[in-house]
Amino acid sequence: MTFIGQNVVAQALSDPHLSIIPRTDDERARIANVTKPTTDFTQASRFEERAAGAATVRARTNANAFSQSSANIPFADELTFKVGNGLFRKLWVSSPSSTLASDGLGPLFNARSCQLCHIKDGRGHPPEANDSNAISMLMRVSIPSDYDALIDEISEYIATSPDPTYGHQIQDFAVQGHPAEFQISITYEEEEVTLSGGATVSLRHPSYTLDGAGYGPLHPDAMFSPRVAPQMIGLGQLEAIPAADIVALADPDDSDGDGISGRPNIVWSKEFDVAMLGRFGLKAGNPTIRQQTADAFSGDIGISSPLNPMGAGECTAAQVTCQTATHGDGDARVFEVDNEILDLVSFYSRNLAVPARRNVDDPTVLQGKQVFYETGCIACHTPSFVTHRLTDQPEQSFQLIWPYTDMLLHDMGDALADHRPEARATGHEWRTPPLWGVGLTEQVSGHTYFLHDGRARSLLEAIMWHGGEAQSQRDAVAAMTKADRDALITFLESL
Repeated sequence: MTFIGQNVVAQALSDPHLSIIPRTDDERARIANVTKPTTDFTQASRFEERAAGAATVRARTNANAFSQSSANIPFADELTFKVGNGLFRKLWVSSPSSTLASDGLGPLFNARSCQLCHIKDGRGHPPEANDSNAISMLMRVSIPSDYDALIDEISEYIATSPDPTYGHQIQDFAVQGHPAEFQISITYEEEEVTLSGGATVSLRHPSYTLDGAGYGPLHPDAMFSPRVAPQMIGLGQLEAIPAADIVALADPDDSDGDGISGRPNIVWSKEFDVAMLGRFGLKAGNPTIRQQTADAFSGDIGISSPLNPMGAGECTAAQVTCQTATHGDGDARVFEVDNEILDLVSFYSRNLAVPARRNVDDPTVLQGKQVFYETGCIACHTPSFVTHRLTDQPEQSFQLIWPYTDMLLHDMGDALADHRPEARATGHEWRTPPLWGVGLTEQVSGHTYFLHDGRARSLLEAIMWHGGEAQSQRDAVAAMTKADRDALITFLESL
């Protein structure tokens, strides 16, 4: 492997966050056979209905479809899941407060709880016309940099720095006595796209404005990236896929000539102090659920933890009143969120179950599946994996899963570019999002907004935004018959 510095090859391809039982040669052969993409579209693939293996749950018909625990969770761990759920939903308050277990909010923040962004554990949305804030959507910010120490550890790492005044993220709320950083507003310009047969679809191009600067001007070279909160299901299964299996799908030089050149993001683990495969976040900027959780506590809520010990959360040295405010750390917990709470919320996030597929044997679904496979969508949306065999995580151990993602970075073209790098990811690259549960978005979240910033109002719009490496697949969908296009959408809605 040459995509990272030779001094971290072994660590980057290992999974130090997992307690692994190595695979046997026989298991590797069985896995290769069972995960080989099907060419038979007359019936559903074996076990396809159980998208997350034995952890899959019955698909509920209400908004709680994404809020169930893994079906195979040990009974003794159900309480751990429920306590983690309570902490995920907990509203934090500012300091000083008599409720010492819940104080430490902000002073700058985007939401008072995890649940307020990941509503019903589902997908967030951009602010609507009458919304007074951007809850469930945030704006990342950084500036170009000449050097970052990680350049010496990870090749092709792109150096950036936080905005000197506003840090890595724009917070549009603040506790009493402190100004928020900015308010985010969006306007859209519609573009009509013609499909085969004279059908049309309208794409809305977003433009973003930051109003009401609370701490002075941004750096003139500031780069922005709007992010809608992603759905929470299946994270534990994604975390348990062997890093080597994901990296094996990479083709950075497009050696097979299919136009697809996925690359892994390699990021630094705060917990293990090594380079690891990036898995989580829209650009795969975090290696583990625990680090993702700690970063969300810090950046989104302003809560310190052992991985992010700053009591002031994301506020910078330029924000003096934020730095000198009363914070919720320094008591018996030491941090506003201690290791126990961080572990509980991580356990909850790891075990939010994927609902079972619906109508897998329906003829239209099978037609759409064939269109999806033969159009080449599976070049990025890899149908299935088998997770590591684990000693201490039965919910994720040795499961055949169907997430429809390769977990790699892909250039999605100019139209979707945010022009803001993250670790090895360029301003044109995004991690392939898993598609499981996508058909339940409206049921759970009350909308059908997709892509990193929610600009697409339907699955068809999301497809039509594809460019770059996926341009040929996008064009094929635009040109195919209405019957095939409708079947494709019906297949996606079954996931």
